[in-house]
This record gives sequence, C-alpha cells and structure tokens, in this order.
Amino acid sequence: MAETDMDDLIEIIEKEGNLKDIPTTLPMMPVRDVVIFTDMLLPLFVGRDKSIKAVEESLSTDRYLFLSAQKDSEVENPKADDVYEMGTVGRIQKMLKLPDGRIKALVQGISKARIVRYVKKRSWFQVEIELVKDVELDEVSIETEALMRNVRESSEKILALRGELSGDVGLLLEHIESPGKLADLVASNLRLKVEDAQVLLETSDPEKRLARINDLLARELELSTVQARIQTDVKDEISKSQRDYFLREQVKAIHRELGDTDDKFAEIEELKAKIKKAKMPEKAETETFKQLRRLEQMHSDSSEASIIRTYLDCIVELPWKRSTKDFLDIEKSAALLDKNHYGLDKVKERILEYLSVRKLNPGLKGQIICFAGPPGVGKTSLGQAIAKAMKRKFVRISLGGIRDEAEIRGHRRTYIGAMPGRILQGLRQCETNNPVFMLDEIDKLGSDFRGDPSSALLEALDPEQNDEFSDHYLNMPFDLSKVLFILTANMTDTIPSALLDRMEVIRIPGYTREEKLTIAQDHLFPRQLKENGLGRRHITISSGALESVISEYTLEAGLRELERKLGSICRKIARKIAEGKKGKYGIKKQSLTSYLGPPKFLPELDQEESQAGLVTGLAWTEVGGEPLYIEVALCHGKGDLSVTGQIGDVMQESARAALTYTKANMEQFGINKEAFEEKDIHIHVPAGAIPKDGPSAGIAMATALISAFTGKVVSNQVAMTGEISLRGRVLPIGGLKEKALGALRVGIKKIIIPEKNRKDLYDMPKSVKKKIEFTCVKELDQVLEIAFEPESKPAAGKKSAAGKKSAAGKKSAAGKKTAAGKKTVAGKKTASGKKS
Repeated sequence: MAETDMDDLIEIIEKEGNLKDIPTTLPMMPVRDVVIFTDMLLPLFVGRDKSIKAVEESLSTDRYLFLSAQKDSEVENPKADDVYEMGTVGRIQKMLKLPDGRIKALVQGISKARIVRYVKKRSWFQVEIELVKDVELDEVSIETEALMRNVRESSEKILALRGELSGDVGLLLEHIESPGKLADLVASNLRLKVEDAQVLLETSDPEKRLARINDLLARELELSTVQARIQTDVKDEISKSQRDYFLREQVKAIHRELGDTDDKFAEIEELKAKIKKAKMPEKAETETFKQLRRLEQMHSDSSEASIIRTYLDCIVELPWKRSTKDFLDIEKSAALLDKNHYGLDKVKERILEYLSVRKLNPGLKGQIICFAGPPGVGKTSLGQAIAKAMKRKFVRISLGGIRDEAEIRGHRRTYIGAMPGRILQGLRQCETNNPVFMLDEIDKLGSDFRGDPSSALLEALDPEQNDEFSDHYLNMPFDLSKVLFILTANMTDTIPSALLDRMEVIRIPGYTREEKLTIAQDHLFPRQLKENGLGRRHITISSGALESVISEYTLEAGLRELERKLGSICRKIARKIAEGKKGKYGIKKQSLTSYLGPPKFLPELDQEESQAGLVTGLAWTEVGGEPLYIEVALCHGKGDLSVTGQIGDVMQESARAALTYTKANMEQFGINKEAFEEKDIHIHVPAGAIPKDGPSAGIAMATALISAFTGKVVSNQVAMTGEISLRGRVLPIGGLKEKALGALRVGIKKIIIPEKNRKDLYDMPKSVKKKIEFTCVKELDQVLEIAFEPESKPAAGKKSAAGKKSAAGKKSAAGKKTAAGKKTVAGKKTASGKKS
C-alpha cells in the first residue's frame, strides 16, 4: 500500500474540500502506470520537460494541477489523444527538486474532472475542465452496508497475507462511512491495471464502483492466497535441499571409502587435472581453485553452479603457457613474402626487420603494427602472410561498428550470458598465446553509453602494460605481450591520438598500373581461373587486354574491382564451355567490349582541351587519391564571391585567401580594378553531392581565379596541390603519394608541389617518378609560370578586360562525378596536425 501517515490520511478523507476554489483552467500533467483517485496522497517523480513546466506553472498560481493517466505508458511525448479525458484535480502539497533535474512532488487528489478542451499544447498542456461529482445517495441501504463490510474484511485478509496488517489500517477502514470514499481508498492501494483503474474512476455511481471493487478484491484475495502457499512451499523446498545436501555428502564419503565416484565427483577431479595442466600463474591458480571449491559445495542443478562451471571451462582452455615455435629463417620468409605479394617493398622490409630482431632477441615483446591504406591493397592478406612466414597461428576479428566496451574487455560475470572479450575469445580458439592477431577496421570503432572500445584497447595494445591485461569476465591478469598485433585502417584521422601513439603506422598508398598488371598476371587471373573451374587450356588473356581492364574499366587504388572484372570475364567463358561450345578463348583488347561492355573510364579525355578558369587540383580520400577540378566563372554583378560544391570551412577560407591575393596583386597580373567591382565570382568544385574539405586546394583556386580574370589558359596536363598564404607563399600538404598515384591513373603528366614536400619524393615509387614530372615551388608566381600555357602567360602591366567570356565559361567534362561516386574527403591529418 501507499506509504502515508495514518493521521494525515484520516484528516484527508474527513476533510470536505472547497471545490469552488478550483479554477476551470488548469495545467495538465499526463501520468504513467497509475490512476489518481480522490483523497489519494502519493509522491510523483516528474522528469519530462512538459510535465516539469506544468508543475512549475501550477506552483506559480494556486498549486492546483489536473492529472490524467496515459493510455500507453511507452509513449514518451504524449499528445492529446494519448491521455484519458477523465482525470483528477490534484493539489501539490510539497515539492523537491532533485540533483538530476527531476522534481519530486507530493500530490493530493481533490476531485474528479473531465477535459472540456485543450487551451495550450506546446510548452505544457493547459486544459479547460469541468468537475464531475459522484451520484449522491439519500441513504446507505442494507445491501450497500453489507458490501462495505465485505470490502473491509477482504482488504484486511489481503493485508494479513502480505504481512502488512496493523491496527491503524483496521481503524482507517472502519472510520470511512461513504461507499465512494471507501471504494476510492481501496482502489488506490490495489495493484490494478491502468485500464481497470480508469473504469473505476469514470464510474460516478458509488454503489456500482464499490461492487466492482468487491469483485477485484475477491480475485486479489485468491492470488494472494496462492502466492502465500507458493512461498511456504519454497521454504519447505529449501529445507529439503539442505537435508539432501548433508545426505549427499554422506553418500559421497561412503563412495570414496568404497573407491567409487559419482558423476559430479568425476567432474571435479577432471577440472582439478585441467587446472594443474594449464600451468597458469600462481594468483590465477589460487582464484581458480577457490571457484572450484565453491562449485563442489553447490547443487549440480543450481543456476550459479552452471555459471561457475562455464567460467572454469573458459579459464582452463586459455593458452596460459602454450606457444608455437617461431620460424625465423629470414631468407625463406623474404621469398615467401615476395611470392605472395608483389611490390610493397617498404612493408616487407619492416616485416623482415621484425623477424631479424626477434631472431636475435627472442624475449622481444609483441609489436603493434598498423597497415593504413585504401580498400583492396592487401592489408589483411599481409597479416596472413606474416603468420605463414613465422609459422604462427592467425586470428582475425573485425572491429567495424563495435560500440560496446565489453566486446574488448568482456562482460562481468554478474550478467546473464556473460563471456570474455573478443581478444581472449580469439586466443582461446587458436589455443596459443603468441598468434598473429589482426584487429581489422580499427578506424571504424564507435562509442556510446555502453563505453568507448578504443579506450579499452589502450591497455591491450600497449607493450608496457599488456603483460597484465585485465578482462572483466576473467577478473585476473592475462599476458598479451607475446601476441603480434596487426591493425588495419583505411584512414588514421578517426583513430584516437592516444591509441594511434601506441602503434607503428605503415602506409600502403596503392598500386601503379605496372604493379597491377604484374599482380593480375601472376595472382588474380590464375585465382579466378581456379575459382571458375577453368584452366590455361580454356582461356588466355593478353597483356594489352589486362592493361585496358586496369585503365578503362577500373579506377581504384586497390585490386578488388580489377579482380571482379577478371572474374566476370571468366564466368562468361565458363558459361560458354558449360553450354558445349568448345575451343580455346583468347581475350584481346579489341574483344573486351563483348565481355565487359564499353569502357567506363577514359581519364585522358576527361578534359577535352585546356581552358581558362579550369584547374586540376588533387584530393586525398580514404580510397586513394583523385583529381579535384576547380572551376571559376565570372558574371556581371557587384563583386560578390560564392563557393559551391559542398565545400568545407577550410576550403572556403582557402578561396577567400586566394581572392585576396589576386586583388592585392591585380596590377602585376594586368587585371582592371573595375573587374572586381563589376563582376561576381563563382568558384565551383564539381561532384557537388560529395563533401570536400582540407588545406590543399589554395594554389589551385588562386590559379583558377587569375586564369579567369586574365583569360590565360591553364594546361590540362598539369595538376597542383598546396595551400596558399596571403603573401603568395606555397605551404606544405600531406598524402602526396596517394595523390600522385591518383594523378597517374587519370593521365596527368606534371604535378606542382610545395618545396617543403620535396622530402616526400624519397618514398615515391620509381615508376611514378618516371611518368610524372614533379616541380617544387615556393611562391605562387612559380606556379603560374608552369601552369599557364606558353602563349597564355600574363604579362605584367598589360590590362585585361576580364569581362569578356573566356574558355572558363565553357562546360567541361571535368564536372562529372569522379571515382564512381566515392566520398571525397580532401582532408587528411599530417604529422604537423594539418589537414591536406
């Protein structure tokens, strides 16, 4: 029953409220899972914004509040149709604001009322009401008096079964003479469903309401009787279980004397043997034997015994001391890596360095290496190759989309269905404590109210701490220092800095066309032949055809789309052979159209001709580098600047800096002052559906602006990347290798880069440097000298109309979507923290 002081409750019931003081318009608060009756006094916890405002409005006036039950308690923001029309006018007796922003209000029911209309619905509900009075009885009949006595007796029996009966309660029930008030008091303390309680509230006839209460009390009395009997049976069962336990222990002792064992005793002995065989650390072994003793004292069918048994099985199956012997023949490992992976010299060199150090220092702690690069460049297969070269077991788990910290650290054993984290599960499955453990998609970890998995990984991936890794389920330290962790990521921007600091990042930018051709000939095509049931006697493919597939049907940094295209060719040949068409099929460049359709990418023809106001920049994306075309158009106006193409804040600042530089040096470029006052400037970066940002397009925007104002044509064979300052200095960028590979894929012959990025050319593949001319510049003047075609270079002092329509106004194919709709994120963090 509701916790109410007895004297206060009697006073409330005896008090005849002055209903004339109740206003006809009141703030309304919907309540969940309870129906408020008249004379009812109960605390309410108010947490919803509308309800809090309704309470505050009530307190600011006369403390009256209309309370109506929700039809569905699951609705968080109820509308007018979600609450019952019939409710109760209540008065707030006390109010307390809680630290979490909620309000605790002590409310007394005054009178039933019905909603006439809603006056206000936005900030809180304000309703116009009309009071509803019970049907007045001239006198209490014999039948009603008998019904009231029956209700009192049933209420006392229920309270007695619950152990809540006291003399004060009996006095209270005897004190009430009104059938309606008695019905309301009992109804407010019965555990009724909202629908049943609402029916009682809407019943205006006290005798009918009392009769309904009597029926409900009869059912509740039956339920309480059954509940009491069940509790008695449970106590008897517990006593019986204790007696059975002592008898079973005596039987067990007899069995031991006879040299016989039962099933549970055999299970305990088996677990003891496994614990000793596991050779776990002393602390872990002590805790394990402690849990085993608890299991020994429990009934085998109890739920807790099942939990402990599962926990012990997990502990004894973990590889505490089991390790595989490393194979450290450097020459054979190098040959194996070269056989399975073409190119990637820097990555293979780092792997062989690790194996060499491991050979000289067997006690070396496990390293944490992160392969970062676009999809399809072989990050996962490299991890498998490392495991194969060292003859270690390989474990891989994907972290993409994981938001629960328990996935890493495990669940605490207090939860039903608890299990270890995925790291310990992987070690349990591979049965060794020194595997090559790949954590895939580390850049796609999430976080929410269940914790931050990336923070949980800090301990596992720190060589100075992971020798005592703590898993919540295991609740004892486990040594991860022998594990070689290899992580993969498409980009490192989303990896928390603290986690990134614990790993050595090896970037795999992608493959050149020559590398793709060799990989296709030696690896991809033979694999597709095998998967499609073909052999060399069925099909051959020329080098020219492979080159065409690479350059005209794919545009990617990795190899996945290339392998899909080769698989498509093989499947079409397989169908012909399956239909009985015999012969050896030779795939030539000219016959590709019949297998793959027309070419999808013609990068060399992306710009039909060099144009004024159109410049090729370079962007870094998580799937590799891509060209970023910058278009500038001038039109009559007032000198306004507009930038379109889903440009981010950083690129918009670059555009404004480029315009300021152009204005400051207009005399040098021969631009009339009136051109800036009479022309509106529109800078557009095509593929407007793709967000773009980052500080690497400054010089491209400045060149496009100067080209548009002077009418000078920018060579379509030149691409550029770099940020610009207001003084015309060219500032460094990041991701140069990926951008260069992207430029090579679309046929760019020359790239202009900042002088401070000259150091990045050291790691540039030789095949790229042979095909692309890299020019390092310090000032924008040098950029213009290279970018403008010879006959189009601006002459200092020569005025340009800048108003006539130039080639920049022509529509170019450069505006089409690049990379088949890949998301272009022109920003990438460099070592200095900038984006490029």
